[in-house]
Amino acid sequence: MDSNKLKELRELVDFLKENGIAEFDMERTDLKVRIKFAGAAGASAADLALTQQLAASATGSVSGPGAATAEQPAAEAAEKLHEVTSPIVGTFYDSPSPGTPTFVKIGDQVEVGQVLCIVEAMKLMNEIECDVAGEIVQRIATTGQPVEFGQPLFAIRPR
Repeated sequence: MDSNKLKELRELVDFLKENGIAEFDMERTDLKVRIKFAGAAGASAADLALTQQLAASATGSVSGPGAATAEQPAAEAAEKLHEVTSPIVGTFYDSPSPGTPTFVKIGDQVEVGQVLCIVEAMKLMNEIECDVAGEIVQRIATTGQPVEFGQPLFAIRPR
């Protein structure tokens, strides 16, 4: 990939950050980019993943932490993960109170009705329950992060 295209993509990342865009997908014949921010720390990870993808497109391989391969999205799409979404606008918490263990962690088996997290809205703590039995594959939201109605919180591999 030439330096002009790399510069354009870096400008795109800066634009997305400045405008608070959380997710972005772009596909061209010679390049496929997926950027997903998760707070300020996620921006750095997205920059790293983007840089690795750009380097890989020039060399033909992708490796390292945060790197995405063509096989990963295909495998996840074929697997059909279930997303638990926020039913309200509020603040996400993964444990009942600070310093206590999280309700669930990646790899845990969960049942229908099991509490996964809390979303605080207007000083009320709303327990978010699992609506499918399966295994926690990914925690999408981070503790203390504002979440919106319909925003994915967890990805679950149904049984």
